[in-house]
Amino acid sequence: MQNNVLILDFGSQYTQLIARRVRELNIYCEIHPFHKVPDDLSGFKAVILSGSPFSVRAEDAPHPDLSKIRGKLPILAVCYGAQYFAHFHGGKVEPSETREYGRANLSVIKDKEPLFENILENSQVWMSHSDTIRDLPENAVRLASTTDILNAAYRIEGEQTFAIQFHPEVYHSTDGKQLLENFLVRISGVEQSWTPGAFVDLTVSELQEKIGDAKVVLGLSGGVDSTVAAVLLNQAIGKNLYCIFVNNGLLRKGEFESVLHQYKDMGLNVKGVDASVRFLDALAGISDPELKRKAIGNTFIEVFDDEAHEITEVTYLAQGTIYPDVIESVSVNGPSVTIKSHHNVGGLPDFMKLKVVEPLRMLFKDEVRRVGKELGIDPELLGRHPFPGPGLAIRILGDITAEKVRILQEVDHIFVQGLRDWMLYDKVWQAGAILLPVQSVGVMGDERTYEQVVALRAVESTDGMTADWVNLPYEFLQKTSNTIINRVKGVNRVVYDISSKPPATIEWE
Repeated sequence: MQNNVLILDFGSQYTQLIARRVRELNIYCEIHPFHKVPDDLSGFKAVILSGSPFSVRAEDAPHPDLSKIRGKLPILAVCYGAQYFAHFHGGKVEPSETREYGRANLSVIKDKEPLFENILENSQVWMSHSDTIRDLPENAVRLASTTDILNAAYRIEGEQTFAIQFHPEVYHSTDGKQLLENFLVRISGVEQSWTPGAFVDLTVSELQEKIGDAKVVLGLSGGVDSTVAAVLLNQAIGKNLYCIFVNNGLLRKGEFESVLHQYKDMGLNVKGVDASVRFLDALAGISDPELKRKAIGNTFIEVFDDEAHEITEVTYLAQGTIYPDVIESVSVNGPSVTIKSHHNVGGLPDFMKLKVVEPLRMLFKDEVRRVGKELGIDPELLGRHPFPGPGLAIRILGDITAEKVRILQEVDHIFVQGLRDWMLYDKVWQAGAILLPVQSVGVMGDERTYEQVVALRAVESTDGMTADWVNLPYEFLQKTSNTIINRVKGVNRVVYDISSKPPATIEWE
């Protein structure tokens, strides 16, 4: 890849969003921490500096060495980056009299500046900073202002260094994508060649070169990531790919059989393993969410290892790791604080002795879906809602029993099928039901009942990092609640979760 864009992360909450916007322009980019600039910059044609929660005036502020980049590659410094150049190169940064946060409009834009080509005055931008640039750095030329901010954008003479006080990557900056395109395509000359087709061709070629005639084993989950990884690998190595789909007893109703049927039509070499009893035994009496995840993870590795040993001379384990997982593991402040562990993340036990291959490790979730479409994968499978690796175990609060799994499978099936019947499924990013560890009093058939409570959860999101609850029609919720209570023995109350992420997570455990 010779048309890459390097994004240096200073810890901004928006850094991944910058990458997503660049990728939407069909331009490949990579995120690296500001203190880990790649030694080899020959493949990069432009650099973007992210924002940061730090103040440039603070003693512990990020202070990168940009000597290998400045004056050699075009730079777009966003927010903190703009303040960094001002503060350390002859300008002046001071605390704002009022925090500059939210919508603003560009009241003045300098004529005939390529960074602002096709962007008109009064264009809305998004501010998010508590410091402001009072004086520009040496050799700087002001490019734009807002009503409250004189130095909203500038460039430095004699080099292709541009700086902006606002965030072009967020939705509220209405011409933000145009500005990024101006910088990357018009100024930096980056080719817009990062397409799903190009990714498939390049990845298949790289996989063939890396793997050769070796055998690869892949654990399928029925989800988008592992399925796309499997089809990519199948194109590259064919019969040397061995897929294993494990039923942990915590899948949705009928999912084990239906997913195996789908895979049969895709030409994949798949073996289905029903280990549901083994998983339920391992979970017996465990209520703590983290202990449940660990029990499932350990059992999965044991089952998977048993099956892998049935295949002679396996060299690689394939995983559907995607880019957000990679970014978090090399973030500015080190690995992110563990909110909850994942059964397929964190490396392999020594006894497995397998090398890892991750063909999707540089893709975001929506890019995985676009690659899947390019590969001809069934749109219904690509459009499936995300489903947690531990399955229904983390949607059953408290200990796990076969009866609780049965109840939740029935409730979940009614809810999700109802979304499909009402043409709501594709308007929701993820939906599911949660079995609560409480019982409530009810009246059914003139008799008093004391039965389970279930919560329904539906969210809209792009990649799961943030999420809003979906305002489903009251008529749909009413019908769904009535159907669940009438058909699922053991449930007498249904509630709807209207919490967003943050502060809540999408899953309850």
